[in-house]
Amino acid sequence: MYAYQHGGDIYTEKCTAQGKEFVDFSANINPLGLPAGVKQAVKDAIKNCVNYPDPFCRDLRAATAQYLQVPEEYLFFGNGAADVLFRLALAVKPKRALLLAPTFADYEKALRSVGCICKDYDLQEDVDFTVTKNIVGKVSARMDFVVVCNPNNPTGQLTSRQYLERILLKCRMIGAKLLVDECFMDFVDEDKAFSMRDLLAEYPELIILKAFTKTFAMPGIRLGYCMTSDMELHNALHQSGQDWSVSVLAQAAGIAALKEQDYLSESFRLIREERQYLISELKALGAKVYGSEANYIFFFLSEPVDLQARLREQGYLIRSCANYHNLGSGYYRIAVKTRTLNKGLIKAIKEARKNASIISID
Repeated sequence: MYAYQHGGDIYTEKCTAQGKEFVDFSANINPLGLPAGVKQAVKDAIKNCVNYPDPFCRDLRAATAQYLQVPEEYLFFGNGAADVLFRLALAVKPKRALLLAPTFADYEKALRSVGCICKDYDLQEDVDFTVTKNIVGKVSARMDFVVVCNPNNPTGQLTSRQYLERILLKCRMIGAKLLVDECFMDFVDEDKAFSMRDLLAEYPELIILKAFTKTFAMPGIRLGYCMTSDMELHNALHQSGQDWSVSVLAQAAGIAALKEQDYLSESFRLIREERQYLISELKALGAKVYGSEANYIFFFLSEPVDLQARLREQGYLIRSCANYHNLGSGYYRIAVKTRTLNKGLIKAIKEARKNASIISID
């Protein structure tokens, strides 16, 4: 039977045995929730659902191009970033790919769906799971696709622009594509954040993946996109799936989201403060925290070994990272939420550790 691998599974169980609703820390969604302007735009667009959606997302594409300062023709939209990943796999049909380990599972899932052989670049714990300069040497001439999630999921570690540019040059030399997933870059502090999109015109080998999902708390609406200057790839992307993958409601939501500047400013302030709070509290509990530059925290805590299950009993869902390549038990990822919810989670972790200690003593 198929096993769901991601966070955000609030449907298998609606509440705890005591009837308490779960607080979902397993999915990295903006803690401010869906912006009011987006809610209104979706309501206003319902009347247009009697028509097929624009297959080229023209209004959304124009608004996003202006927002990002990139040519409209570079943009391709899909039913979330995951949908774009599968379209890219089908459009490019790579034979061999290099992926970080650990990283987001759907890169491999999409690539294997077209028979691609995936090789892992194992991130090492002794350098806090960061990408080092030796990655360039791992991009062999036999490879035709490289994926770098930046910041990486689940570690939250940034790969330096210097290393990315070296990988991009190597990809040009060997005729490979480089996919840089910047879905979480919006949450990185301004002094560390950067995008590779200024290199799109110069390097048709470069593809950048983005989504509205996490930034604007709209995973249920499903809206993602990629950017590339390779026009042949754009044509292949349109050929690789249905014409109406982006609904009328999703297109309206995306246009409205781009206008939510006050919402974004407040989000960045909140996440910066709460991220530091969670890091400090977890370290005080003896956890080792890695990277965590985005809106989630990646950490290792050896005890209790059943932390995820114990927190579930208390009404908190967290993401165990034991099923990621190159990780094992004790590694977890939690979303950054509001202070009240974050304090509740920390209290629950303390309670879980206390109860585990009592049982071990008994």
